Amino acid sequence: MSSVTWPNGARLALSIVVNVEEGSELSIAEGDRGPEPVDELGVTLKHALRNYGNESNYRYGLKAGAPRVMRLLRDRGVRATFTAAALSLERAPDLARQIVADGHEVCAHGWRWIHQFRMDEPTERDFIRKAVASIERTTGERPHGWLSRYLLTDNTRRLLVEEGFTYHMDDYSDDVPFWDATADRPILILPYAIDSNDMKMWTAPGFMPADWLQYAIDSFDWLRREGADAARMMSLGVHLRIIGRPGRIGYLERFLDHVLRHDDVWVAPRIEIARHWAEADPYRLV
Repeated sequence: MSSVTWPNGARLALSIVVNVEEGSELSIAEGDRGPEPVDELGVTLKHALRNYGNESNYRYGLKAGAPRVMRLLRDRGVRATFTAAALSLERAPDLARQIVADGHEVCAHGWRWIHQFRMDEPTERDFIRKAVASIERTTGERPHGWLSRYLLTDNTRRLLVEEGFTYHMDDYSDDVPFWDATADRPILILPYAIDSNDMKMWTAPGFMPADWLQYAIDSFDWLRREGADAARMMSLGVHLRIIGRPGRIGYLERFLDHVLRHDDVWVAPRIEIARHWAEADPYRLV
């Protein structure tokens, strides 16, 4: 068990993750073989038709969802990690500037919000490099972390090490950071969480915002309880087009208000969590 402690004696490090995928999803208009299959209505098209309805559902995240999410984070003084598909930020420069101005971190979520698991090594390396270069142009700083669109390859982690990344998010196996040395050099893993992600409200319409809020609070309370004995970390992932809806944003507000009533919780961008952990528990050869 690690002996790492969080700053100021905090029991729990909380990472709010805002996914920015809108504008870089699959689309016939982008030359893809088919439209984006992740659709809130659950519509599956058997033919390569352009899905204008779903495209507009994604645009909502940028036009209406993002201002609500940004305002809420600003009002509560919360700095988050924005896992952004690079092309999405290129196409939403005002949002990119606001993310930087408000002190949030930008983590790479691919160059586009597409799967990389079918890519051979040269293609995947180019995909990673394009994301880094794009985000650096858009925000003024290169990304230090990486999150794939769920599926990845046997080469991904090694390529991230070789391309200078500090941490990797494609892992769901723990509630604390840990080192991975499957590549020639180690990389810090900051596990993410699927169970508390707001995507359930998109893909499973019966999972209501109140259910999501209760689950998030229960997760937070339990991890904070365990944090009395050993450091714990919680990730809460949200999406502009999902949590940014008028019937959902208030539930994120309630969660943040619940969190902020506790003075023994460190709410921080993932890069700060990663740097703290790496300094307190540097990689050691076994």
